[in-house]
Amino acid sequence: MSHRPAHPSDNRPPRPDQGRPAPRHAPVQQRQKLASHASDYTLVHAGKKVRVGPVVFWIVVGTIVIMGAWSAATATYFAFRDDVLTRLVARQAEMQYAYEDRIAELRAQIDRTTSRQLLDQEQFEQKLDQIQRRQVTLEQRTTALTTMPADGSAPAPQPPRAPGRNAALADPITTGSIKPQPISDTVMFVAPPDREARLESRTSTLASLKPNEMSKTVGVGSVLTRLQMSLDGVEGRQIATLNTLEESYESRIRRMRGVFTDLGLNHADMEAGAAPAGVGGPFVPVKAPGKDASPFEQQLHRISITRTQINRLSRTLSVVPYRKPVIGQVEFSSGFGIRSDPFLGRPAMHTGLDFRASTGDPVRATAYGKVISAGWSGGYGRMVEIDHGNTLTTRYGHLSEIHVKVGEIIKIGQVIGAVGSTGRSTGPHLHYETRIDGDAVDPQKFLRAGVRLGAS
Repeated sequence: MSHRPAHPSDNRPPRPDQGRPAPRHAPVQQRQKLASHASDYTLVHAGKKVRVGPVVFWIVVGTIVIMGAWSAATATYFAFRDDVLTRLVARQAEMQYAYEDRIAELRAQIDRTTSRQLLDQEQFEQKLDQIQRRQVTLEQRTTALTTMPADGSAPAPQPPRAPGRNAALADPITTGSIKPQPISDTVMFVAPPDREARLESRTSTLASLKPNEMSKTVGVGSVLTRLQMSLDGVEGRQIATLNTLEESYESRIRRMRGVFTDLGLNHADMEAGAAPAGVGGPFVPVKAPGKDASPFEQQLHRISITRTQINRLSRTLSVVPYRKPVIGQVEFSSGFGIRSDPFLGRPAMHTGLDFRASTGDPVRATAYGKVISAGWSGGYGRMVEIDHGNTLTTRYGHLSEIHVKVGEIIKIGQVIGAVGSTGRSTGPHLHYETRIDGDAVDPQKFLRAGVRLGAS
């Protein structure tokens, strides 16, 4: 950069008029142009020249000077003020720590979420395992209840069901509904047949349930609640069935014992004479439920004991003639007690019941026993007498036919002869007697006891 007047170079040869003053008549504009060229600055770089006006030149110089001064002042300030730099470093460190704390917090939150999910899954699996164990227990109880009325001594009850129950919580219970026939409708009293106390045995799909799938569909909580409600329904119906069964057995055993009381029979003596043949085996004592046993197990044990007593009473009642000897409705042509003799017309004691029937109608044994007489017997005509043990016997008179012989073991309801009019008789009918220790007693007492026993 140089500052020179705008005139030709000194190396050039001088013109003839050089050094002379300009003519006075030179144009004014030319003089002004020469004056302005004289005040310009020339920048030279790599052989190139750039003319800069003084205003621009001094603006550039001033800017450079100001920037230099600012830099020097700033450097001096920071050089003598260490606390500013320290605050800047501390701020940077604080920001770094804040970011690190945030990252650590996010990591901890992720860990807590993962741990919570693992814990929820573990709790779900534990609850599901508890439900499975509970289901197995309920199925075992169902099996125990199903086998309870196997002896046929008492009808299996059907637990009450709430109307409108959801199908998932209340499946139908398959039970029989056969009612025992009354004494007045049949020759033999047939004990009520078995009606199994079947409860629904749920083949559950618990083992196949996956926590992730269930949580995606309806949620873990709702699934467990639904399963619990289902098992609660099963358990409730089992308890209701067990209570009803226990009440039925207790009512049954009261009626059976009432038969012996009403008839004035000694239960112990009758039981000793009614021991069934072909039974036995080693004695294995029954283990009572422990203190930690559930109420269901304790109640089931009580029912089993009651059922055993009913079986014993049923065997004893098999030798008690409380059944009807002929088919059809009970229609007596003559009752027990004093009556007018049909041949002499005088008061006489009638020691039995006369059942109205037709000649040839079958006559059936009213209890288990042994034939001690089978043939002609005076006014009875053809007669069969059966010994039921403990001085209890029955007689069947005026028979037209006899189908048994002395010493034969007779089963309940077995046909022993046919209705007739043999002996001291005015027409076809069956003369039926019951005797205790050789004395005639009213057969209607036995028949009425049988009707009460068969009522359910």
